[in-house]
Amino acid sequence: MRSAKTASPGLKARIARAASALALGALLLADFSAGYRARAQESAPSGAMPIIRDAETEELLREYTRPILKAAGLQNQKIEVVIINDKQFNAFVADGRRIFVNLGALTDSKTPNQIIGVLAHETGHIAGGHLARRREQIANMQTMAILAMLAGAGAMVAGARGNNNIGEAAPGILMAPQSMIQRTLLSYVRSQEESADRAGVKFLEATQQSPRGMLETFDRFARDTMFISNQVDPYLQSHPMPRERILNLENLAKQSPYYNKKDPPELQLRHDMMRAKLFAFTDSLGTTLRRYPTSDMSPPARYARAIATYRYGDLRSALAQIDVLISEQPNNPYLYELRGQALLEAGKARDAIGPLRHAVQLSKGAALIRVLLGQALVQTNDKSLTDEAINELRAAIAKEPTAALGYRELAIAYARKGDQPNADLSSAQEAFNNGDIRTARQLALRAQKAFPAGSPGWIKSDDIVNYKPPKL
Repeated sequence: MRSAKTASPGLKARIARAASALALGALLLADFSAGYRARAQESAPSGAMPIIRDAETEELLREYTRPILKAAGLQNQKIEVVIINDKQFNAFVADGRRIFVNLGALTDSKTPNQIIGVLAHETGHIAGGHLARRREQIANMQTMAILAMLAGAGAMVAGARGNNNIGEAAPGILMAPQSMIQRTLLSYVRSQEESADRAGVKFLEATQQSPRGMLETFDRFARDTMFISNQVDPYLQSHPMPRERILNLENLAKQSPYYNKKDPPELQLRHDMMRAKLFAFTDSLGTTLRRYPTSDMSPPARYARAIATYRYGDLRSALAQIDVLISEQPNNPYLYELRGQALLEAGKARDAIGPLRHAVQLSKGAALIRVLLGQALVQTNDKSLTDEAINELRAAIAKEPTAALGYRELAIAYARKGDQPNADLSSAQEAFNNGDIRTARQLALRAQKAFPAGSPGWIKSDDIVNYKPPKL
C-alpha cells in the first residue's frame, strides 16, 4: 500500500486541493469579523498590519472597553484595542490580549453604543476562550484530513489493482471527507459567533448599556450583504446567515431593560470629535470639506476642518480655528496636542513646546503626547532642554515600550549629551521594534561593551544581542 508521499501525481493534486480547502477554513478562523464582509476574499491578520496610533482615540476606546472587560472578568488581563488603518468595517481578535478594530468600524459607528456593541462581541470571543478552542478544533480537523487523504490513497492503489473498480470512486472518497470536515469546522465557527453575540449582550446588560447599537450595526451590514448571502451555501460560511443571526440577536437584545437607553450627550460629543479627527487625518481636503461643510458649525465639524486646514498647508488659519475650539473646551488635552503637532510639523518646534506641555498635564501624562513633546524639545537643538527631553521620552517609553519614534528621539538626546552607550542602546531598541534585528544586534553589541557588566543598560543590550525569533 502506498503512502500519500508516493501517490500518483493526480492523487497528489487532489490531496493538495483538499489540504488547501482545510487551510482556507483555518484562515477564516483567524478573522472574527464584527460584520459580514462584502468582498469575496479575506486575509488573515499579520504582523505587517498598518496601525493607527492616536492618544484621543485610544483613550476613548479604553473607556468604552473598561466596563465591558470588568463584566467579563478580564479587567486584569491588560487587553488593549489596536486600530488598523483599513476603511473596511471589521473588528477581530487574533490572541487573548488585543482587540483589533478597523478605522472603518470607528468612522462608520455613528454612536458610542454601536462601537461598544462591537467591542462587547469581540470580548465575548476572548472570554469564551474561542481562540484556544478553535486551534484545538483545527488540530482535530487536520487529523481527520490526514486520515481521509491516506484512505483515499489506499483506495486509489486498490483500484489500480482491479479491486471492484474502487479506483474510479477514489476522488469522491478523498474529497467527501474533506467537504464534511470543512462544513464541520465552519459550523463550529458559526456557533462561536452566536455565542459571542450572547456574551456581548450579557456584558452590556451587566454594565447597564443598551445592546441596540450591536443590533443596529450587525443589521446594517447584514442588509448590505443579503444579496451575496442568498447566493452561497449557508453551511460554507464562517458566520451565521444574516437573517438567522439578526433575528436571534434581535430577540435577545429586546429583552434587555436597557434596550432604549441613550448614550450620554457628552460621550456622544467625544465620539463625534473622534470620528471627525479620523476622517480629517485619513481623507483628502476635498472629501473632508464635503463631509464637514463650512455651514456646519458643530465642534466636530470645526475640528475636522482645522485638522484638514493644517494638513494642507494653511497653518495660520488652522491655528486660529484650533484656538477658538480651545477657548470653548479649555480642558480638552487633544486640542492642545493638535496645536503643538501643527506647529511642530511646520518646523516651529519651540512654539510647539507650550501647548504640548499643557496637553501632557491635562491628559495625565499620555505616552503618545509625551513622545511628541520629547520630539519638540529635541528638535529645538537647545542643549538646555535635553534633560527634559530625556525625562519625557523615558516616561513615555516606560508606558509604551514599542514607541519606535520615542527611541529615535531619545538616541538623539543622549548623543547630544555625549552619552554614546545609551544613544546606541536607544537606536538598537528602535531598530528592534522596527523589525531590523541585524542592525539592532550590531548596535546593542556596541552598547553592551561600553556598559558595566550586569548594569541595566548591559542587560537590555544583552537581551537584544541574544534574541532569537520564535519558530513559526
